[in-house]
Amino acid sequence: MCFAHSIVRAVGNERRVVGATLLLVTSVCAAGCTRSANPPATTNHQSSTTNPQLATPISQALIGQPITPVVSVKELMQYMIDPVADNVFDAVWWDTTEAGVVKHEPRTQEDWDRVRTGAVSLAEGIELLKVPRPWTPPGDVNNSTGPNPPELSPTQIQAKLESDPVLWEAKIQALRNAALEIVEVAKNKDVNALFGASEDVNQACEACHLEYWYPGDAAVVREWKNGKVTFEKPAPSPSHK
Repeated sequence: MCFAHSIVRAVGNERRVVGATLLLVTSVCAAGCTRSANPPATTNHQSSTTNPQLATPISQALIGQPITPVVSVKELMQYMIDPVADNVFDAVWWDTTEAGVVKHEPRTQEDWDRVRTGAVSLAEGIELLKVPRPWTPPGDVNNSTGPNPPELSPTQIQAKLESDPVLWEAKIQALRNAALEIVEVAKNKDVNALFGASEDVNQACEACHLEYWYPGDAAVVREWKNGKVTFEKPAPSPSHK
């Protein structure tokens, strides 16, 4: 769970880490598949000669039809993106106790595999936000009703998206880049780098949430980052004689 979320919870409305996500106006399409002995002269896919990550040359399109979504973007975040992100967030943290600082960090190959699973799933899964789909389940308008609602409604989110679709693309790419950073860290099993890289993922998530999901909390988060948010202990209850 990202720390900025815990700050938001402390000062106002509780949030589920579902993610502020939307419908991107473009669909994911690829050229039609072909099994002809003579592949087309041009293709959108790179061959292994230009992309060393590909084990074999690809001269044919791999996907012939647009992707059909199964769930809304809110459900996609809740049941896919957020759970795999926890593989990263839960991998490294410190706790200060009476006995001193307790460090939780990956130690075994299984631990690092879990981190890498989360990072790869996050980097690939975030691209699904580009597939047109409902933003929320039927009847769900987020916490957007009443006076001073803390969240944007799907209609409001759509308006923001249509006003600047490039910004939405940038938010997706920022999270993808942060996830790819974690992939490399997991390959190298670098605990120190993991701490900073996981914060990059957290910041990418929070930046998107503050733009599209609950922009009203942006001021609180800024104050916290500037060290201006304080929490006072409640006054002790009067003693009874």
